[in-house]
Amino acid sequence: MTISSVSQMTPTQVVNETNKLNTTPYEAQQSFANSLKEAISKVNDQQITSDNLTQKLINGGDVELHEVMIASQKASITLNATIEVRNKVIEAYQEIMRMSV
Repeated sequence: MTISSVSQMTPTQVVNETNKLNTTPYEAQQSFANSLKEAISKVNDQQITSDNLTQKLINGGDVELHEVMIASQKASITLNATIEVRNKVIEAYQEIMRMSV
């Protein structure tokens, strides 16, 4: 899930984004669920890549130490970012549940 800056968006992208507002709640839920699954899958892929490179290094494979360290740091950063997003979502949910109707 990449975030593009406003300056990189073309006018057609902006128009297409506004058309998505006319979706049904079910479609919005499915879109959100798919986006969430995709993001978690990418985090998992980074973890797997890091583990594979680490195993290759341990077994004496043809891999450079700096590649292993970079992959490890990328995996760590994405996991930590995912955990922080989860914490904020839980915090927001708890705040909503505390509101009186």
